[in-house]
Amino acid sequence: MTSQQVDMMPPDAGPVDWLERLRRYALLVRLNRPIGILLLMWPTLWALWIAGEGSPAWHIVVVFVAGVALMRSAGCAINDYADRDFDAHVARTQGRPIATGLVTPGEALGVFVALSLIAASLLIFLNWPTRYMSLVALLLTGVYPFMKRYTHLPQVVLGAAFGWAVPMAFMALNETVAPVAWLIFCAALIWALIYDTQYAMVDREDDIRIGVKSSAILFGSHDRLMIGLLQVTMIGLLLVIGVLVERGAIYYVGVVLGSGLFAYQQWLIRAREPKACFDAFLNNNQFGMVIFIGLVIDYLVT
Repeated sequence: MTSQQVDMMPPDAGPVDWLERLRRYALLVRLNRPIGILLLMWPTLWALWIAGEGSPAWHIVVVFVAGVALMRSAGCAINDYADRDFDAHVARTQGRPIATGLVTPGEALGVFVALSLIAASLLIFLNWPTRYMSLVALLLTGVYPFMKRYTHLPQVVLGAAFGWAVPMAFMALNETVAPVAWLIFCAALIWALIYDTQYAMVDREDDIRIGVKSSAILFGSHDRLMIGLLQVTMIGLLLVIGVLVERGAIYYVGVVLGSGLFAYQQWLIRAREPKACFDAFLNNNQFGMVIFIGLVIDYLVT
């Protein structure tokens, strides 16, 4: 039996014990599919290493990594709550816990609140300015899932939510947000627009049918071109960031390898086949990792 088939199993008629309930909550927050956590984590790690000049305080790194996992999980819960009337009508999301009745909308809200409070508890290890900035992160996380009803570019809000950890990392480590932090934030926002457009290409026909907006619908037949322009822009930003923080050759090797991965993604989406578009989306994890590895090694050798 595949993981997707397990996810789509109908709820039991009898009482649910706490282990089964935890399993359902784990499915709700996508612990079985951690790609969202990874895509949020990489820009956060880029920022931590640059802000810490290659040696960020490890307790700060641990706090941010834990915060990334918790807030991304909370985001999944509120996203499924927001999409509870749509998911059953989209092929890719029919097996989500609310759509199948494994989790109620009220439970999803409860999970969102609980995870947000646990994430908030981590703020005791950070300075007060960073704690204040976290309120913006919470607001963006809560607002994003509802944006697809009002704009074709909900990915911009997603990018801001995913990228907000960047200025927070600088504030936590240096008690100030350097100008380069906002360039990294912009790179993270553009990156989210890239991979989430690829993600939206998977559901484009279903989204059109049920009236949900997305960048894939907005770009239409120009989707590959727009993704390509965004990819070129992001690579340009990474090069400028490297110059501003005086990185060496190894960092730029990582950026070149990342450019190759972007080219590979273009090849994957060439026919706009849903599975290939989803594979391109997943490939962004390798992109973020390559940039981070190049950054870490470059700091180590210089």
